[in-house]
Amino acid sequence: MKYVPAQVVHFLRQRGAKRNLGALARFMFALLGLITLYSIVFHYVMQYEGREFSWLTGFYWTLTVMSTLGFGDITFHSDLGRLFSMLVLLTGIVCLMILLPFTIIQFFYAPWVEAQSAARTPRVLPEQTQGHVILTSHEPVSSALIRKLEQYGYDYVLVCEEIDEAMRLHDQGVRVVLGHLDDPQTYANARADKAVLVATTQNDVINTNVTFTVRQVNATLPVVATAATATSIDILDRAGATHVLHLGEMMGKALARCMVGGDAVTHVVGGVDDLLIAEANAQRTPLVGKSLRENALSEMGVSVVGIWDRGRLKSATPDTVVGEHAILLLAGSAAQLATYDENFVIYNVSVKPVVIIGGGRVGQAASRALSTRGVDWRLVDKESRYVPEGERGIVGDAADPDVLKRAGILDAPAVMITSPDDSLNIYLTIYCRSIRPDIQIISRATLERNVETLHRAGADFVMSYASMGSTSIFNLLKRGRVLTIAEGLEVSRHAVPESLAGKTIATCGVREQTGCSILGLRGEGGVLEINPKADTSLQAGREMILVGSSDSQAKFLDVFVEE
Repeated sequence: MKYVPAQVVHFLRQRGAKRNLGALARFMFALLGLITLYSIVFHYVMQYEGREFSWLTGFYWTLTVMSTLGFGDITFHSDLGRLFSMLVLLTGIVCLMILLPFTIIQFFYAPWVEAQSAARTPRVLPEQTQGHVILTSHEPVSSALIRKLEQYGYDYVLVCEEIDEAMRLHDQGVRVVLGHLDDPQTYANARADKAVLVATTQNDVINTNVTFTVRQVNATLPVVATAATATSIDILDRAGATHVLHLGEMMGKALARCMVGGDAVTHVVGGVDDLLIAEANAQRTPLVGKSLRENALSEMGVSVVGIWDRGRLKSATPDTVVGEHAILLLAGSAAQLATYDENFVIYNVSVKPVVIIGGGRVGQAASRALSTRGVDWRLVDKESRYVPEGERGIVGDAADPDVLKRAGILDAPAVMITSPDDSLNIYLTIYCRSIRPDIQIISRATLERNVETLHRAGADFVMSYASMGSTSIFNLLKRGRVLTIAEGLEVSRHAVPESLAGKTIATCGVREQTGCSILGLRGEGGVLEINPKADTSLQAGREMILVGSSDSQAKFLDVFVEE
């Protein structure tokens, strides 16, 4: 009901509203005049028959006959009276059952429904709107990005071309604006001059059109576009995109980093200035079965900020034991990571090829990433056009045991499932696990809701396409202060609060009270000290770099900054 006043105002402001109300009023006056005329004639006909009734009775009889109720308590005895009754009845049928409903629908109800729709799907945002993100589609990546924007308090608006879709999304709680993606006025109406980012995740052709159109409205507004092919990256750059994300390539590389086959060295996944975050496989290394305290990785200068265990990111404490399927999330400088690599380069070397199921963009990108690492692979796909020639390409159905055996699944250290169909990936995960209970299974998930299902199906590591895409876009939005390394893990910068000034890292209680770890401190000369020692003193105003989950970061602000 809170929208009713806005709908009434919008309805009355429409150019045809007053005209429609006037037409409805004229019809009602004409109907009232006709009822009055029939009531007068009723008296004359009754006098003709020698009977007398009150004026109120005349109106009563006219309304009952015109509405076809016909109680039968008052009737004419003469043919003239019956002929008059038939005329009143037919007039009532035409006026009350045909013309009146049509008039109300045409001149009142339809405009009212249109006003309701317009109130739910505006074409113009309020003039005071600013600091928002403009989106162009509602697919998995944008949906995940919307949840992330809402979590961090960022305003946004989604441009919809179809009013039915706009109303459906509005009813789901999504803020929408109606307009054509190729119309500059749409972005002017969406207040692109005051926005902080445009993220377009349509196909390459539409993304190019959107980017070029936005540039007509705002030449400096950051535009992030996704690209399905390498060719489109250059075209989008020329159209004016600030950042182009080749998500298929990014997903393939990310999945390839999680493969146990090939090496146990570090692979950088992100960083803040000179501080790098890297992943390293622990399988078949001396780290397995020991706690982080026993492994003493800090002596190499690196910090373990988290551990991927069968696709779940766990916090790292000194007593955390490194499991057989663990992938370490390490923090350190380039030199510190190089020291780690020198100690573990001899481990986890496998000569057996890994199996890649699916020869699409993600599978092709993964194969290139594995080749760069020196890891052999076999690619399986039903379509011959998606597989390379020679022994590396296997044409056939991955659900066929003979096909997987030809690909070498009985000896492979890992299998990667890269299909965009989550249902198929779940099926293949269960199937591969039944063939090889000990193999590492890496799977892609298009939708975030299927990540847990794939884990239950037997996947050791699952990466969500939607989560990766939304995180990449969100990092570009918050690149100044916060970097999301993985789902739920963030690296952030803060000035040392007064509440921590003078305390050491060991005694400040940051880790114990919030779950965050201090990875770096910037000195007065701007030099970043990476992985500072526990006895390092915190000085007010110096910049500190924290790593922790989203909840841990929020708790740090509550406990130490906002107190």
